[in-house]
Amino acid sequence: MINTETDISTIHFEEEEPGEILMDSIQKRGMAIAVQVNRINGAYECVDGRKRLTVMKRLSEKDPSFRKVEVEIMNDYSRAGSGFWGNTKNHH
Repeated sequence: MINTETDISTIHFEEEEPGEILMDSIQKRGMAIAVQVNRINGAYECVDGRKRLTVMKRLSEKDPSFRKVEVEIMNDYSRAGSGFWGNTKNHH
């Protein structure tokens, strides 16, 4: 898994009504938890976080600073290695 930041336009998701509490929270504090995505053909597909993305999309229409979204890429293990697992010794 890799954590990175991307423009909301690169993430495919179905909007889901977030409710006022989440809308107010993200507007005041920003998005605290990264959205989980899979990378597919150079774009991202939302795995978890449709409500948060809906809020970010709505807020970005008035404030471009909400266009950047923290994502956790669930299907990218390109940086994985023995150090990735927190143990550099092979115990087999």
